[in-house]
Amino acid sequence: MGDLYEEILQVKNRGETAAIATVISVEGSAPRKQGAKMLICEGGQTEGTVGGGLMEKIVCEEAEKVIENGVSKLVHIDLTGKEPEEMICGGIAIVYIEAVIPKPTIYIMGAGHIGSCLTKMAKMVDYRVVVCDNRPALANRERLPEADEIKADEYDRIFPQLSVGMASCIVIVTHGHIHDQLVLQWALGTRAKYIGMIGSKKKKAQVFDNLVAEGFLREDIERRVCSPIGLGIGAETPAEISISIMAEIIQKMRL
Repeated sequence: MGDLYEEILQVKNRGETAAIATVISVEGSAPRKQGAKMLICEGGQTEGTVGGGLMEKIVCEEAEKVIENGVSKLVHIDLTGKEPEEMICGGIAIVYIEAVIPKPTIYIMGAGHIGSCLTKMAKMVDYRVVVCDNRPALANRERLPEADEIKADEYDRIFPQLSVGMASCIVIVTHGHIHDQLVLQWALGTRAKYIGMIGSKKKKAQVFDNLVAEGFLREDIERRVCSPIGLGIGAETPAEISISIMAEIIQKMRL
C-alpha cells in the first residue's frame, strides 16, 4: 500500500487530477474486502485494485466522472444476480471515490516582464508555477526565484516535458507571433482548464485564422482561448496586466 500512496503523491506533484476508490463496506462475496484501494488517473491508468471484473469497471467509470467534476461520491454496487460470464463474485459493495485535486499549476510561456510579474502573482495565491522561454538570459533562477520550475529551451523541445492536466493553466506571453501561435497550437491539444494568449484583437484574429487553416475548429478555439488575455480593467503596466490575468484565471478556475 505504500507504493500506492507514493504514486498519489507523484500524481499531485505532476499537477494531475485523479481519484482514489476505497471499499467502505461489503456484503456477501464481493471481490475485495473493506479497505481495498485503487488509484485512477486522468488517462485511465490505475494502481491497486478493488477486485477486478465488473466491479472495477463500474468504479473506473464513476471515477472518470469524479475526475471530471472534482466532486467525491459514494457508489453502491450490487453484484448479485449477475450472469456467470461477467466474471464477478456476487455480493454488494459500497465504494467511496475521492477526488485527488492537486495544487493548480500555471504554465507561463514567456519569461519577459509580464511573465516575471505573473510568476510573483501566481505564487501569492498559492499556484505551482512553471516558466518556459527559449531565452536562457531571461528564463533563469536569478530573474525568477519564485518559480517552481524553469524551462529554458526551444518551445517544441519543452512541450514533451510538461504534464498538463485539468488543474492546469497556460498563459501565452512569448516575444513574437510565431512563438505565440506555436504554443497555442500545442496548448489546444492539452486538457488545460484555462488557456490565455496576450495580444491585440488583430493579432488574435490572425493567429486564430492560421490555426483554422491548419485544421482546428474555430468554435473550439473561441471557446477555449481567452484573448486578449485578462479581465478588462484598463491594465497598462506589466504588473497591472499580471493582476488582470491572474484575476481571469481565478474566475475561470472557480467555475
